[in-house]
Amino acid sequence: MKLTEIWRHPIKGHGRESVAGFDIAASGTLPGDRVWAVAHEASRLDGGTWVRCANFMRGAKTPALMAITAETGSDTVTLRHPDRPDLTFDPDGDGRPFLDWIAPLVDPTRTAPVGIVRATGRGFTDSDFPSLSLNNLASHAAVEAAAGKTLSRDRWRGNLWIADAAPWAEFDWIGRDLTVGGARFHVETPITRCRATMANPDTGHIDTDTLGILESRWGHRDFGVYLRCIEGGPVARGDALVLQ
Repeated sequence: MKLTEIWRHPIKGHGRESVAGFDIAASGTLPGDRVWAVAHEASRLDGGTWVRCANFMRGAKTPALMAITAETGSDTVTLRHPDRPDLTFDPDGDGRPFLDWIAPLVDPTRTAPVGIVRATGRGFTDSDFPSLSLNNLASHAAVEAAAGKTLSRDRWRGNLWIADAAPWAEFDWIGRDLTVGGARFHVETPITRCRATMANPDTGHIDTDTLGILESRWGHRDFGVYLRCIEGGPVARGDALVLQ
């Protein structure tokens, strides 16, 4: 088995970018992943305390966000969306350009975004522990087969994608350790998915009942697993994945 893709999401729920590798610390998250999050009018978010995903602007409530891609610079982030002009801005600076840019993508009946918050410690993961998500290409192919059409892998918002494993083998690894490159991880829990996965990442429009497919075909809404880093080190595309 090997690692084929690495993705990070600089602003949680607002864009993805591919990276070739990273160095991770024990009990850390993927560097540059979910460093910022977008607070809405009802958020209880200070950046230093873990809170549930309901406190963030997210694709489950605003599917148009799923079509955003991101590119980080030295102190800026560039966001792109098929229905908006490119935006390059400093997430730690004046948030007004971002709020103006995102406004046409937000359902006016939903809570409105009010600002960007930086995580003061680890990234804003959906899990209550520092985590990375690992997804299996063969499991994705199984969902595609059940859907009867090609589906973008980006709808799962994974950090690590692996090849040469059996479909759904990752669920059998829960409770075990694995190494990828120079880092070691503990496989913690399956990832229960939300409505964000129903949106096409190319358009931001809901086009596939991924949750219904998972439930009807496999009896759950899980896709991928959460990893906890227990020994830091370098990780890169092409690295072998070895179960302990």
